[in-house]
Amino acid sequence: MRVKTAIWTVALVGGALATALPASEASAAPTTLVVATNGADTAPGTLARPLRTIQRAVDLARPGDSIAVRGGTYALTDNVTITTSGTASLPMSLGAYQGERVVVDGEQLAASHTPVGGSIPRAERGAIHQEASYWRISDLEIVNGPYGVYCDGCNGNVFARLKTHDNYESGFQLQGASSNNQILNLDSYANRDPRKNGESADGLAVKEGSGTGNVVRGARLWNNVDDGFDDWKFTSPVLIENTISYGNGFNRWNFPDFAGDGNGFKLGGGSPAPAVAHVVRNSIAFKNAAHGITDNGNTGALAVSRNTTWANGGTGFDADVSGGTAKLTANLSVADTKAAALGSATVSSGNSWDLGGTWNAASVLSTDPAAVTGPRAADGSLPSAAGFLVPRSGAAVGARF
Repeated sequence: MRVKTAIWTVALVGGALATALPASEASAAPTTLVVATNGADTAPGTLARPLRTIQRAVDLARPGDSIAVRGGTYALTDNVTITTSGTASLPMSLGAYQGERVVVDGEQLAASHTPVGGSIPRAERGAIHQEASYWRISDLEIVNGPYGVYCDGCNGNVFARLKTHDNYESGFQLQGASSNNQILNLDSYANRDPRKNGESADGLAVKEGSGTGNVVRGARLWNNVDDGFDDWKFTSPVLIENTISYGNGFNRWNFPDFAGDGNGFKLGGGSPAPAVAHVVRNSIAFKNAAHGITDNGNTGALAVSRNTTWANGGTGFDADVSGGTAKLTANLSVADTKAAALGSATVSSGNSWDLGGTWNAASVLSTDPAAVTGPRAADGSLPSAAGFLVPRSGAAVGARF
């Protein structure tokens, strides 16, 4: 893998997240590097004379710098590789210039077309491949890559308002020794993996690693070939909140020997599955091929509260692993094949199945998903959906958006 450099900041420069410098570090004089489709990599990277490739800007950037990418499609012939870290006080940023639409397209990457049964070399994973910390990456659309974003050994990063779709593996994958990352307002959809017949392409995966303080907030994960969210073999707690996962696990690509799982939220797994206390709150899983929320063999003290599942092909809340210590509180299951499957040690209180009665479409104000699947607000937040899957009775169960 080639060695590259890259960096960030935290004020708003060209629409990209940037970071204000302490007065004591003002002498560092952060630079904004501009990239445009009509630029040249021999240029200085100014607005008048921009660079041509994102990679060149990453190579030039240093801690505290920002990279502002002008609108257009950037067709990659090699993935964007980020290996230089910023610092806590001098993060680096990469984002779209003043709200312009930036598409990073990995269709031409060889790894995007790995044959059935093949493996993707680690260095080639991701249209954006990151092994660096203290970056702010925002407002990019990443498509057709061998993974959209692949981040391994990453700490203290913020990923905001990204779109990762139609990639040949997971839209976004965080793994390895990675701590204190925030994944905010991500839209990740229609990701698939022909080489595995649908076995592993998730909307968002935080898997095969460890590290505390990782947060997923405000994501929408839909129509992915495997799971919406996957915590497979991640040994530290992850917080997932205000997130929606739907329509995952269906064979829209007509793969032979289809192997997609189709869970909304998969909270662990492995052989054996590590016992981890992941947290899911105020989130919705609907119309997934399998379960809405599943422990997937995780015996840890999962905390699952004020979530809603609707019309999933399997169980709404699957927490029946032997010896599992999950705590389920004030959750709502509407018209799932089965509301809940609980283990002998699972703590269940104040959930719809505890309250009793019939919970179906007539029990809620609306089952029209248009509100939550529509355009985001200007700041990237989820659209308001005041009545979606909210109990007519006013019962204090389930998510609220």
